[in-house]
Amino acid sequence: MLIPSKMKKIKAKAAALLLFFSVLSGCVNLPDGIEPVSGFDLKRYAGQWYEIARLDHKFERGLEKVSTIYTVNDNGTVRVVNRGFLSKDQKWKEATGKAKFVGEADVGYLKVSFFGPFYGPYVIFELDKEDYQYAFVTSGDDYLWLLSRTPEITPQLKQKFLDDISVMGYPSDQLIFVNHQ
Repeated sequence: MLIPSKMKKIKAKAAALLLFFSVLSGCVNLPDGIEPVSGFDLKRYAGQWYEIARLDHKFERGLEKVSTIYTVNDNGTVRVVNRGFLSKDQKWKEATGKAKFVGEADVGYLKVSFFGPFYGPYVIFELDKEDYQYAFVTSGDDYLWLLSRTPEITPQLKQKFLDDISVMGYPSDQLIFVNHQ
């Protein structure tokens, strides 16, 4: 049988853990100096995107032929399926997550989760608003992507991306340009 003082300690620890995980699961602050696009249309954004360039991170390390499919659910959330080919193992890797808007539905600022209740920011800071053919996306200082509806882009778009991210302080010399062959 637990004595009252031990029960109080257990309850206090449980409350502290609950608070910690509540705070951690909501860490979707807008990265410094990044402004999400306005006039965003999720239905137009939905569909398949090819990853053209990224900063290296452990979740996609070694992957080629990377693409993502965004599907709008009936409740307004988004199903996110990332897929890439791991050459060294000669197999496809796939991760399924969910995304939802942080604020207004016409602003390209969402939070995405691939790990239960833990979310990270997903900020679209540049978008071809006419045709939705390319997007520049970040999730903070260490995460950056150039996405396109096609596996190849023009040299002009590549240069625009490099110019834009250099001004923002991202290390363009550390980009991985994804092989889609």
